[in-house]
Amino acid sequence: VQLQASGGGLVQTGGSLRLSCVASGFPFDDYAIGWIRQAPGKEREGVACITSDGDTDYADSVKGRFTISSDNAKNTVYLQMNVLQPEDTAVYYCAADSIDIAPMGLLRIWDYMGQGTQVTVSS
Repeated sequence: VQLQASGGGLVQTGGSLRLSCVASGFPFDDYAIGWIRQAPGKEREGVACITSDGDTDYADSVKGRFTISSDNAKNTVYLQMNVLQPEDTAVYYCAADSIDIAPMGLLRIWDYMGQGTQVTVSS
């Protein structure tokens, strides 16, 4: 199983980035895919999730700024991040859950999680 996240980088406040997550090794069409982030010294936070049917859920902190989407033909999920703020600085991970529902939840357990990609927003 692989979940390969990419697209992170350094951006100024108000800027945009698009993260990509390419999945392999499991039936992508049967899983919910989520983005989780962790900033230094902080708890891991669920950011966004998309189900195989396209239902989505977002953390309140990113609603209206971030958009999650998927391309099932490419086994890829994207996270478009706009109007980035310094508090969005974190390592972003993509994860997969065989329980194919959208709500992030505080205690959601993911079956698989990939390596992260660093997002840094300068003030």
